[in-house]
Amino acid sequence: MERRLLSGDEAVALAALHAGVALGTGYPGTPSTEILETFSELGGRAQWAPNEKVALEVGLGAAFASARTLITMKHVGLNVAADPLFTAAYTGVSGALIVVSADDPGMSSSQNEQDNRRYAIAAGLPAIEPADSQEAYDFFFAAVEISERWRIPVLYRMTTRVCHSKSIVVARDAADRLAAPTPHFEHDISGRVMIPANARPAHRRLRAKLAEIAAWGEECSLNHVDPGTGRLGIITAGVAYLHVAEAAPGASILKIGLVNPLPIDRARAFAASVDRVVVVEEGDPVIADALRAAGIVVESKAEMYRFGELDVPRVRRILAGDITPELAPATGRTPELCPACPYHTVYGTLKKHDCIVAGDIGCYSLGVLPPYQAMDTCVAMGASIGVGLGLRHVLPEAEARRVVSVIGDSTFVHSGISGLVEMAYNPPPTGHVVLILDNGTTAMTGQQEHPGTGRTLEHGPTNKLSIEGVASAIGIGSVTVIDPYADPEGFERLLLERLAATELSVIVARRPCVLAAADIRKWEQQAAEFRAKAPAQAAFDLPVGER
Repeated sequence: MERRLLSGDEAVALAALHAGVALGTGYPGTPSTEILETFSELGGRAQWAPNEKVALEVGLGAAFASARTLITMKHVGLNVAADPLFTAAYTGVSGALIVVSADDPGMSSSQNEQDNRRYAIAAGLPAIEPADSQEAYDFFFAAVEISERWRIPVLYRMTTRVCHSKSIVVARDAADRLAAPTPHFEHDISGRVMIPANARPAHRRLRAKLAEIAAWGEECSLNHVDPGTGRLGIITAGVAYLHVAEAAPGASILKIGLVNPLPIDRARAFAASVDRVVVVEEGDPVIADALRAAGIVVESKAEMYRFGELDVPRVRRILAGDITPELAPATGRTPELCPACPYHTVYGTLKKHDCIVAGDIGCYSLGVLPPYQAMDTCVAMGASIGVGLGLRHVLPEAEARRVVSVIGDSTFVHSGISGLVEMAYNPPPTGHVVLILDNGTTAMTGQQEHPGTGRTLEHGPTNKLSIEGVASAIGIGSVTVIDPYADPEGFERLLLERLAATELSVIVARRPCVLAAADIRKWEQQAAEFRAKAPAQAAFDLPVGER
């Protein structure tokens, strides 16, 4: 049997390949990014979408055509994809649709630590949660089975520790893998066109499916009991299971892999078999609350353990009921902009002139840290433009003219374009300045591509979105491209000129990310050679992975 040392992300990618997934799509975001990158490296068809909503819609279309699809994103990305997610539960699917939500307890690289098991409950979707790389591989096949058996999308919840930790994975033999179904389309207007007349019966069908899945889950292998030697029982899920097994080796453990719908009857029987039941779960008390609502007497962790990741010492404290203050975690090296980053000039100028900066998500968020501390807000992907406009609308003129919205190139494509439309539609009396920091890559998550780079996930050439072209087409009258690193004085003059003017302005501060510059030059050379050829011939001349 094939054995590999894999992270959870890599294990999901391998499982997707072995499960006959026809298309993987998503938006890069730690800790989910490596799934699609690995899937592509293994030979799967993978692509980056402009944002998570588009990724899910593309995946849903493929699933309507009976193909198996994989959609990946970090937990906050599911907020962006929530609109189609909820309705996809009603429409159902013809081919398996697996939506990976990579949650980030402890906020290693995120602005919140929301628990996306609650999305599964709210949307009415089955949710599966693996505990390690082997389960990340094995459970993926179960997710495909559930999705195709009940014709429903499945939420595949992972967490940072599972995504990035490596362990041995025993892969299926070739004979046990799943052959990809042949895509085809069948009309189902009443099932997929969610006008109210169709949505009402669809909601009832969804609840009936969930009831069937709940009954199936009571006996399925995703949930199992590890019998212990004492009278302590622990109900757990995900990576917390591994911590529990080490922290309380004599306890009986009900390990839940199908976290929605929960195996209520099995949990009730488990609770009756022991004297004390403690629910140990990372994040919100989702399982504990559901079991209590069902009348099962369980203990939950104290509120202080709701924050951050769990580990073996914290689990021991939970079991002991220890609520004394925890030791402060060791402080690591403070993140900072790279020494040669072109954003130094930008933030130095913003700080020098005491600008009010509505910021955004990306490595340029580090401008909030010393020595610049030149970012006043950072809420969500693409929020900088809307927040900046709100400030401009209500502040006294002297303050309003100091407001600048700062956003990166990938984030602008992701969800900043609609903010620019709002700016053109409802311009503040003082105008506004949007500063788009274009470093030619999605730098924070590891130099991934996006529509503004003109390169695919595999770095092959494709159509390139023009940021300045989009801004002009939307109706922004003043659009300027400048390299702030090469001309810092010119950048400063331009910024002050735009702040003083009562007009709408976009400044594209363009210079390649220093970490990706060499690769970008190589890929741009390949793209130039590609475009110099006839398009049809060029596509066939590219290596298979770059077509």
